[in-house]
Amino acid sequence: MITEEQLDQYRVEGTLLRVIRDVSPTNDVRGIVVAWDDESVLIRKKNRRVVKLRRGYVYQPYGDERPPEYMLPQEPVEPDQDDDE
Repeated sequence: MITEEQLDQYRVEGTLLRVIRDVSPTNDVRGIVVAWDDESVLIRKKNRRVVKLRRGYVYQPYGDERPPEYMLPQEPVEPDQDDDE
């Protein structure tokens, strides 16, 4: 869970955050911290809508690389075999 100090630092600096909710990057929320309480955090998105999220999610600066444990598994791609027939 993210700490009060981290949230306050992100709010004061206006840091753009990525909130990782699951392994799919399409479900990430991008925005800045507006407010929080013991259980949730309010994030203002670029379109000015506010989203209320649980504090148990992963909060990180948007510029940081997404942690590998929160990435979808990548299946190995085998090269095409050229048959000269």
